[in-house]
Amino acid sequence: MTEISFPEPRIGPEWARRRIGAFRDPAAFERFAAVYREAMDGLPEPDEQRTVDTSYGTVRVYRFGSGDGLPLVLMPGRQSCTPLWRTNLPGLMGSGRPVYAVDGLGEPGCSVQSAPMTSGADQAAWIDEMLARLALPRAHVLGVSIGGWLAVQVALHRPERIASVIVLDPANTFAPLSWKMIVVSLGSVLPGMPEGLRNRLLGWISGGIDNASEHIEGRLIASGMRDFKVSFPAPALPGADALRSIDVPVLALIAGKSIVHDAGKAAARARTLRDSTVEVWPEASHAINGEYPERLAERVRAFLDGVHEHRQG
Repeated sequence: MTEISFPEPRIGPEWARRRIGAFRDPAAFERFAAVYREAMDGLPEPDEQRTVDTSYGTVRVYRFGSGDGLPLVLMPGRQSCTPLWRTNLPGLMGSGRPVYAVDGLGEPGCSVQSAPMTSGADQAAWIDEMLARLALPRAHVLGVSIGGWLAVQVALHRPERIASVIVLDPANTFAPLSWKMIVVSLGSVLPGMPEGLRNRLLGWISGGIDNASEHIEGRLIASGMRDFKVSFPAPALPGADALRSIDVPVLALIAGKSIVHDAGKAAARARTLRDSTVEVWPEASHAINGEYPERLAERVRAFLDGVHEHRQG
C-alpha cells in the first residue's frame, strides 16, 4: 500500500478571489482524499515520493522505476492527477528510463498552488522549476488533454530542459475546443450538479461509456469536478507561428472519436510543426491513454528510441 502524505490543502471559496485553486470545503477535501488514496493503491509502488517548491506552489511528484535513459515526465489532464496513469505505468516503466508522474499545480491532488497563473508562460515556468528541483537537466514530457497543452507550453516558453514532447489528444493545442467540450467543461463543474448527470458528461468525453463511475479513474475525475475549484484562465490556443517555433521532436496521437476538437483539423495543424510525428487513432476517444495502454506504451518506447538515436547521431 502506498503511503500518501497530503500537504495542507487550500480550502474554501475565498481562494478563488486570489485566483488560487482550492477544495470547495473541508468535506470536499476529505471525499477527494479518500478516492485519491484508494486510486494510488492501484498503482505500482512508487520508488520515490517528493514535494518540490516552485514560484507558484509546491508540486507532488512520484518516481516509478529507474534506468539510464532520459526521464519521462507525465502530465495529467484537467481535474485529474497521478492515478490517471494506472493502466499506463506498467508499460511505460519498461522503457529503461525513470518515469515521473506529476500532480498538476492548481488541480486536485497533492500539489498546492500559492500564486496565480495567468498565462501559458506561467504554467511553463513551474514545470521548468520542478524539473530543476528534481535535478533533471533533460526530460521527455508526455501529457494527455490539458496535460498535452502544458507539455507544448513548456516547449514554447522553457524548452531548455525538454528533449521531446508527446501529446495525447491535447486540448486547445492544435484545434479549438468543440462546442460539445465547452458544454461538458461548463456543466461538469457546477457544484450542485446531480452525480448521475456529472458521470454522464464524463462518459461523453470517454467515448460514450455509461459506467465511468465504475472505474477508479472516473471516480477520481468526478470528485475533482465536484470538489475542487480550478482558478486559472482557460488555456489559450497557440498561434501558427508559435507552433512552428517549437524546436524539439513532437509525437501527437489524436483520438479519432474525440469530442474535444475536430480530429482532422488538429492532426493537420500538428503536422505543421518542424519535427512532428502525427497519428490519428480512429477508434480512440479522448480517454485514449486508458483505452490503449499497451499500444501506447509500445508507441512511446519506439518514439523515444528514435529520438535517442537521432540525438546520438
